[in-house]
Amino acid sequence: MRIAILDPFAGIAGDMLLGALLDAGVDPEWLRALPGVMGLPDVGVRIERVERCSLACTKVDFAIPSPDDAGHGRHLHELIELVERAEIPDDVRDRAVAAFRLIGEAEGAVHGVTPERVHLHEVGAVDAVLDLVGGVWGMQLLGVEAVHHFPVALGTGWVDAAHGTLPVPAPATASLLAGIEIRDNGPVEGEATTPTGAALLRVLSAGPPPEGWRLSGVGWGAGTRDPDGYPNVVRLVVAEAATEAAHVDVLATDVDDLTPEYLEPLRRAVTEAGALECVVWPTHGKKGRVALRIEVVTPPHAAEAVTAALFAHSTTGGIRRTVARRSTLERVETAVELEPGLRVGVKVWNHPSGTRFKAEFDDVVVAADRLERSPLDVARAVEQLAAREWDER
Repeated sequence: MRIAILDPFAGIAGDMLLGALLDAGVDPEWLRALPGVMGLPDVGVRIERVERCSLACTKVDFAIPSPDDAGHGRHLHELIELVERAEIPDDVRDRAVAAFRLIGEAEGAVHGVTPERVHLHEVGAVDAVLDLVGGVWGMQLLGVEAVHHFPVALGTGWVDAAHGTLPVPAPATASLLAGIEIRDNGPVEGEATTPTGAALLRVLSAGPPPEGWRLSGVGWGAGTRDPDGYPNVVRLVVAEAATEAAHVDVLATDVDDLTPEYLEPLRRAVTEAGALECVVWPTHGKKGRVALRIEVVTPPHAAEAVTAALFAHSTTGGIRRTVARRSTLERVETAVELEPGLRVGVKVWNHPSGTRFKAEFDDVVVAADRLERSPLDVARAVEQLAAREWDER
């Protein structure tokens, strides 16, 4: 599974995330077209390659026409309506609206008004629309299935607000970051995390990254300020989840009154709950009874759900739980095409004796049925084809 990990070691803002997304591989033309998609055709998009403390990164700016009336602005409900009318994917719309509602609740609580009556200056309002929709949509275009984040820096000092100078973090930002782990600010000065950046963390991230993952790419998004002492950037790590690696919990139980035909439903249930593997072998229990030993390996975060599934689908009255460390080979997943529209997944292991390939059994069965060949022949053909394609990379 492809994941993204946000590293806001110098804070996060909407424009910084957009820069990191482009730097990680999202098409810049999509961003240039975004204002028109959102019904804001007068807004220009500037994308630059810049440096922050000698780090090459991408900077995004929106050229937003200033209104003639300095007091002109938009209320939150107007911005939500703008997002809801736009021709964008449904899940992008839902998350962007959720982010606006979070901002409205935070700003409303600070200023003593209802969220719908929160008022943003025109430039800030348009900027927020493009940052929030762009940040959510960009993650989808990057092809990630889950987003995580490292602890976030807030910054230090004071920030100029519409009604005076406020301490960092600003009250609305602090409210939006409730429940999110904060890091030591280090050398970061000024406002590091903005309300828009905090709202994006809230609607995008599932929390800390998994224990096991393999890096596959990095994007750097620049902030506006360019201090001497640290890089004012957000780092976007693109990775492959490796939940089969690192520490695992081992759940074990012995049963002497479970009919073996119910083992397959049990295996399916614990796998759906998050188990990595489930093995069963015969043993002997009390009074010489023939019994079954059921042993399930699961990531720690799924152990409670897997335990519940094991209780629900077996006759056991108790489960032993131990912590183990698994040493696993580096593994990636790919696929080969046997004929147009017929793809078979393949696991690839980096073994000390050479690269190994194994075709996905469920895919092999489907392919064998369509090709009217034996599954074993199909598996061999798939693995040979995968090996040739792998060598040609």
